[in-house]
Amino acid sequence: MPEPEFELKQAIVVRTDLKMGKGKLATQVAHASVSAAEEARKRNFELWEKWWKEGQCKVVLKVKTLPELLDLETEARQMRLPHSLIRDRGLTQIPPATITCLGVGPALARKIDKITGKLQLL
Repeated sequence: MPEPEFELKQAIVVRTDLKMGKGKLATQVAHASVSAAEEARKRNFELWEKWWKEGQCKVVLKVKTLPELLDLETEARQMRLPHSLIRDRGLTQIPPATITCLGVGPALARKIDKITGKLQLL
């Protein structure tokens, strides 16, 4: 069965160079998703609500380094997309203030794809 097309989506991009455990990684992805979604809700409630009703489409992607992640954050800012850069508190596996991932959107899928379309799934 073909996958449904979503007009809106959210992308979460994770750094793989940190070698986080599965639980830590899942937590960081959740932080990015919730934080970026809240940013989107504040900026454009109608768009956020449509994404919510569509089923909250998300993709989790990967980059190898911090500079790659920061470049994506710059692009998201330049395109005025809602986004959230996640810095860990450093209570477990990684040092305080380590940037772990980036949530982008929800926003129009075609706009998010301009930034993340060449990245691989996690």
